[in-house]
Amino acid sequence: MIAIKNSKFFKDGQLITDANVLIAEGLIQSITTDIIPAGYEIIDGQGNYLSPGFIDLQIYGSGGNLFSAYPTVETLRQMDDDLVRKGTTGFLVCLATNTIAVFKEAIATAKAYRSEARAFLGLHLEGPYLNPKRLGAHPGELVHKASLEEVKDLLEDAGGVVKMMTIAHELQDKEVIDYILGQGIVLSLGHSDANYEQANLAFSSGFTTTTHLYNAMPPIHHRNLNLPAAIFNHPVAMASIIADGAHVDFEVVKMTYKLMPERLFLITDAVTTCIVGPYKHQLGETTYVMPDGTISGSKITMLEAVDNCVKHCGIPLDVALNMASERPARLLKLGDKYGGVTVGKAADLVLLTDKLDLRKVFVAGLNISA
Repeated sequence: MIAIKNSKFFKDGQLITDANVLIAEGLIQSITTDIIPAGYEIIDGQGNYLSPGFIDLQIYGSGGNLFSAYPTVETLRQMDDDLVRKGTTGFLVCLATNTIAVFKEAIATAKAYRSEARAFLGLHLEGPYLNPKRLGAHPGELVHKASLEEVKDLLEDAGGVVKMMTIAHELQDKEVIDYILGQGIVLSLGHSDANYEQANLAFSSGFTTTTHLYNAMPPIHHRNLNLPAAIFNHPVAMASIIADGAHVDFEVVKMTYKLMPERLFLITDAVTTCIVGPYKHQLGETTYVMPDGTISGSKITMLEAVDNCVKHCGIPLDVALNMASERPARLLKLGDKYGGVTVGKAADLVLLTDKLDLRKVFVAGLNISA
């Protein structure tokens, strides 16, 4: 049992500075101003911010191997260890467009690993059911329209480890979309050339979010409305954004926050250097690129994304922290368990200084060195 004293945290937009957070059995048991009961290990927060741990719904590799190139339990364990120490206490491993065989191997690995997972929440399949007009770094020869037979073959034995899929809705049959939604999978509109009407149809058909806003979609046009305009005008559809200053300029992140302050959330889209398979990521000056110079994944952490939002985009700290924790948890329908310094939620927490330096990480109440 752990008691964290002398920290500060945000609750419903208000800064709380005078409470003790008591943790037992992996959960936040109480938040109190009373004397800490006997039996608790007391940790002095030293006036630092206590925040929900970060949840990254789109990351391809961390700490070594790219998962799609090395889809093994060892790679997942390596990512788990590395990300937790950087403050990410929940993540979906993303696989970009690949062969169906690689997707199946990744699913089998995820099923084998989940019993020992700490931060690993499941898989995000980004492709192969994308629009070839908006490939980004995805190999065009592997992108294709979904068939119900293929999707069933891919997902029927997945055991629930596929949590999210990025799809170009405008090219898919309704029966495919309905089947995927029936598996409880979050659908995200991405690598799409959808116009305004097509994007809104996707949202009304069960898509709840959009993948890496602005990247791999048509640019907004004032006389030819399309996907970004549909997102801005929608009442509830969410969107992920890469706040690294390379994939999206910080001024555009700032503008987007003003347009959709409650519906924007952070992802890293982070990759690692790789020399095998279709994704030969090379580290450039500001981000990763493919051998032909095409921008691919980022090199930031979730904490760096939060820091960028605060320092470069004019986003308040409490909102930036929510964009990295509460909102991703809500999108995955895990908001009752993750994403808040709240009684009853998992004690997946980070301690941050006023300068947003990471001091401590807690996963299920366990104190892990940052």
